[in-house]
Amino acid sequence: MNKHDIEDRLKADHERAIREAAQTLQGVARDTPLIRSDFYGTEYGCNAFIKAENLQVTGSFKIRGAYNRIAKLSAAEAGKGVIASSAGNHAQGVAYSAQARGIPATIVMPNITPLIKVNATKAYGADVILYGDVYDESYRRATELAGENDVTFVHPFDDYDVICGQGTIGLEILDALPEADEILVPIGGGGLISGIALIVKALKPKIRIVGVAPKGAASMKLSLKEGAVHRLDKVSTNAEGVAVRQPGELTFAIARKYVDDVVTVSEKDIMENVLLIMEKHKFVAETAGVVSLAGLRKRAKPGKNIVCVMSGGNIDTVTISSIINEGMISRGRIMCFSAELPDRPGQLVNVATLLAECGANVIGLEHNQFKALDRYSNKVALEVTVETNGPDHISRVLAVLDKNGFAVRRIY
Repeated sequence: MNKHDIEDRLKADHERAIREAAQTLQGVARDTPLIRSDFYGTEYGCNAFIKAENLQVTGSFKIRGAYNRIAKLSAAEAGKGVIASSAGNHAQGVAYSAQARGIPATIVMPNITPLIKVNATKAYGADVILYGDVYDESYRRATELAGENDVTFVHPFDDYDVICGQGTIGLEILDALPEADEILVPIGGGGLISGIALIVKALKPKIRIVGVAPKGAASMKLSLKEGAVHRLDKVSTNAEGVAVRQPGELTFAIARKYVDDVVTVSEKDIMENVLLIMEKHKFVAETAGVVSLAGLRKRAKPGKNIVCVMSGGNIDTVTISSIINEGMISRGRIMCFSAELPDRPGQLVNVATLLAECGANVIGLEHNQFKALDRYSNKVALEVTVETNGPDHISRVLAVLDKNGFAVRRIY
C-alpha cells in the first residue's frame, strides 16, 4: 500500500464505513457479550469488563473483517474466489465467509499448523495448501498464487475493509458501556486495534485505546517508538495469534494517529490468564485472546472502567493442558521440591505427615535411592509435587519442612 492510498484511507468517513460493516455483518457475526468481571476488578482494583469474542462465530473476531471484505467483492471478483494466508483464525474467517457467499477459497498455512486448525478450515469448504515453516513463507506463497491466478488476496489485517469489520467490536462496546474509560486490545499486525480505534475516537475521543503485546512480539510498539514500520528479526511468544514480525503500513498509520499507548506483557502473565479466565469465568480462551487481560495489571486504577477485548478461543487441548500447568505453577498453585532423606523406615511418612498438616495435597512423588547424590551415603532421593494455595502457602510449607530438619530444594 503506497503513501497516497494510506492518506486517502485516513481521510475516509470511518464512522460511516464501520456502521455499514455492522449492517453487512447482521445475521453473520454475533454481537458478543460485554461481561463485568468481579474477579479481575477485585484482583487489580478497577471496574473490569471482558468483550468475549471467544464466543464469536468460528471462535474469533476474525470473521468480522473477513466477511466484510469478501462481501464487498464484485461479481467478477467473487467468481474467481479468494486466497489468504493464516495459521488459524483468519483462515477460518475467510473460509467461513467464502462458503457463506458460495465462492471458492484457498488458504495457505504453514507446515507446522496444528492439524485441528487445518481440519477446521477445511470443514468450511476451503482448499488448504501447507507451505513454509513460518507464516511469512506462507504469506509470500499466497500472494504469489493470487497474482498468478488473478484471485483476490484477503489480507489478515492491512486492509481497510477488514479493519472496518473489526471496528464493529468498538461499536458494540460503546453501545454496551458508553462510560468506558479505556479499552485494552491485543495487538499483532494491528487490524483489530485499528478498527476499534477508528470508531471509538470518532464517537468518544476521550476513551483511551491501548494495545497489549507479548514482549517477544512487540513489532507495533517498536514501530511507533521509531516513527516508521519496523520488522522484528524474530518473534518469541506462545501467543501465535499476535506473533507478527511487522505491522501493516495502514494499521501503523492508524495506530500512530489514534492509539494512545502500547504495553507489553510476559509469557508468564499470558499463561496465567489462560488459567484464570477458565477458572474464574469458565471461558476457554487462546493465548493471544487473553493478552489484553494480562495487560490489565499495568493499566488498572480505582474507579476506571476498563474493557479487555478477549479476541478468540481457538486453542487445542494439548496446548491448553500445558498452559494450565504453567499457569498453576506461576500462580503458586503447584510446587515441586526435592530432598535427600536418611535411608531408614519412617522418613517418607514423616514428610507426608508434615505436608498433610500444612494442607499441601501430594499429586506426584518419586522415592528413589538410586538418585541420591552419593549412592554410598545411605540416603534416598525424594521428589514431591504438591498442590498449594499460593506463594504464601508455599513459603509456610517450606518453612515447616526446614524446621523439622528436612533440607529441601525447590524445583519449581
